[in-house]
Amino acid sequence: MKKITESNAARATVILIFITFILRCFIAGYTGLGNGESYYFRGALHLDLSYFDQPPLFFWLGAISIKIFGLNNFGIRFASVLLFAGTSWFLFLVTKRLFTAKAGFWAVVVMNLSAVFTIAIACWYQPDAPLMFFWMVATYFIIELMVSPDAENSEATRYSRRTWLLWIAVGISMGLATLSKYHVLFLFAGVFMFIATNKNQRHWLRHPGPYIAVLITIVMALPILWWNYQNNWVSFVFQGSRAGVKNDHFQLHPDWFLRSILGQSFWLLPWIWFPTIRQLFKSFKLRAQLLAYSFSFWMAILPIVFFTIVTLWSDLQYHFHWQAPGYMMLFVPLGFAIDKALSTDDKNKRLTRRWLNFSVCFTVITITVLSLHMVTGFWTAYGPKWVVHRFHGDNLDPTIQGVDYTDIKTRFEKEGWMNNPNIFTGSTRWWLTGKIDWALKGKKDIVVLDPDPRNLAFVVDPKKLLGKDGIMLGDQHQIYIDAHARPFFDSIKQLPDIEIIRNGVEYRLQVYYCTNFHLPAKPRMDLPVYRQLIGLPPFGK
Repeated sequence: MKKITESNAARATVILIFITFILRCFIAGYTGLGNGESYYFRGALHLDLSYFDQPPLFFWLGAISIKIFGLNNFGIRFASVLLFAGTSWFLFLVTKRLFTAKAGFWAVVVMNLSAVFTIAIACWYQPDAPLMFFWMVATYFIIELMVSPDAENSEATRYSRRTWLLWIAVGISMGLATLSKYHVLFLFAGVFMFIATNKNQRHWLRHPGPYIAVLITIVMALPILWWNYQNNWVSFVFQGSRAGVKNDHFQLHPDWFLRSILGQSFWLLPWIWFPTIRQLFKSFKLRAQLLAYSFSFWMAILPIVFFTIVTLWSDLQYHFHWQAPGYMMLFVPLGFAIDKALSTDDKNKRLTRRWLNFSVCFTVITITVLSLHMVTGFWTAYGPKWVVHRFHGDNLDPTIQGVDYTDIKTRFEKEGWMNNPNIFTGSTRWWLTGKIDWALKGKKDIVVLDPDPRNLAFVVDPKKLLGKDGIMLGDQHQIYIDAHARPFFDSIKQLPDIEIIRNGVEYRLQVYYCTNFHLPAKPRMDLPVYRQLIGLPPFGK
C-alpha cells in the first residue's frame, strides 16, 4: 500500500469507501434478514408519521429503496449501505478538520474494521445507519462553527451570513438525526457540555444561532410528536422504560454491568475497543489543552457512560450497539493516535502496523466465513459444531436467525393458504411474526397474540380479521399458544412442522391451524389485540 500523506489521504479514503461499499452491497443482497430487520420490514410498507419503537426516517428510506430496487434483501438494505459510505466520508472530513487528513483516513479504516460498524450498522436495515450519518453531518457543521482551525471568534464572523447558514444546516441535520433515532439527545447534550465547559465557546449561549438550530430540529420532529400524542406517547414510554427499574424494585446487578462492558468490547472487537477507550481517557486529560480533544470527549462520553451505567439496574440485554455514536466520535482521536504512531521510527510503529494488519485480516476473514456460513450453513457440516452451539442452550446454531425462512412461503403455497383471503397468520412473539412477515413479503395480514407486539400492533386492524382462520407459528411456544391464542379461536389444531432448510434441516417451526378468530369470552386487557378488538388503543390506559 502506498504511504498515506496529507496530499493523498482523501483519495485513499474515497477508494476505501468505494471498495467497502461494493463489498457490502453483495453482503446486503445475499445474506438473510435478522430478527430485528424482518420485524422492521412491515413499517416500510405501512408508512406513518412515526412508529412504536423508532422514529420514522429509516422506514421512509426503506420504502423509497424497495420502490427503486424491489422487495428483496438488497432493496430493503441499500439505504443503510449508502448512508454508511456517507458516514465514513464525513468522519474523514471531521477528523481532518480537528487533526489531519492522514488521521481522517485512519479513523475511517478503524471504523470499517470494528464489528458493530462494518456490518450491523453499515449493512442491516436498522435506524442506526441514518442516525450515524446525520450525526456526523451535524458534527461537521458544528466544528466548522466552533473548532476548526479557521473558525473565527470576532463579532463580525459570528454574525456573518456563513455563520447563520451553518446554524441552519446544524438544525436541519440534527432534525434528520432526530427523525432517525432518539439517541440524538446525546448529541444535543454533548454540544451543550462542550460549549459550557470552554470559556471561549460560551458566547454561543448568547448567540441566536443555537436556538434557531434547536427550533428547526423541533419543527422537523413534529411528525414524531404528533404520532405519539395520538398514541398515548407510547414510543417515549416504551423507550424510557427500558432504562428504568423493573417491577418498581431497585436492585443493583453487577453481572449486567459486566456483561455490558464485555459486550461492547466484543461488538467493537477487544483489540479495537481497548485503544478506543484509551482515547476517551486521553481526550479527558487533554481537553483543556486542545479543543479537538475537548470536543471529542464531550461528544463521546455521554452515550457510552449512560447506556453502560443504566445496566446496573436495568436489563438492556444484548443492545451493546446503543453506545455506538460515542465510540464513533472516539475514532477521531484514535485516527490521530495511529497517524502519530506510524510517523515514528520506533517500536511503537512496528506494533501499530502489526495491530492494523491483524485487525484487517481478522475482520476480512471473519466476515467472509460468517457470510458464507449464513448463506450455506457449511460450518454445521464441516466445522466443529461447538463453535456455533457454544452459547445457545437449545443446541441451535444462532446464525439461523439470519436466514430468510423461505420454507414458510413454500408451505403456505403448498397448502393453498397464500391465496386464501380468509386466512391470516402470526405468532405469539413479535420477532417470529416479523420473520414470517418477511418470508411472505407482507402479502398476508399478521397478528401478534402477546402482551408485547411492539409496532406490529399498528400495522393491521384486528377487527378486519374477525371470523377468519389463522395460521399461527411457534418456536416451542405451546404454553403461549394455549395461554394467548386459544381464547381467540373456536379450535386450534397442530399440523406438521415447517422445516427450515439450510445445510439440511436446521430448525423447525410448529404450525397451528386456528379456526374462527373472535373476541375471547373473558376479558384479556393484557393483550393489545384484545384492546383493539373492543375499540381501545393497543397501549395505554
